[in-house]
Amino acid sequence: MLPRNLVLAIVFSFLTCGIYSIYWMIKLNDEVNQLAGEPQATSGGMVFLFSLITCGIYGIYWAYKMGERCDRIRGIQGNSSILYLVLSILGLDIVYFCLLQDMINKEVS
Repeated sequence: MLPRNLVLAIVFSFLTCGIYSIYWMIKLNDEVNQLAGEPQATSGGMVFLFSLITCGIYGIYWAYKMGERCDRIRGIQGNSSILYLVLSILGLDIVYFCLLQDMINKEVS
């Protein structure tokens, strides 16, 4: 697991019209599962599939769960889950992707 450059991830997401953001979401999920010590949790590919099948509803739930895992990894009693949920509902997925990636980058380095 290597740190990912946030600026490049955002640029690639826009240049590929969102295709890179799908890959990024899958990788974020798998890396957060690994950091949280939850290998049995839903894989990134399944998260994408469930989001596609439910027209994005599962993606909102996933954002909430990522916030919970993020707080657990950092060892704090925070409200990241509510923040990620609100950002997801508002369609600002790239913002919480960046927050997740920043947390991963800090944990890895």
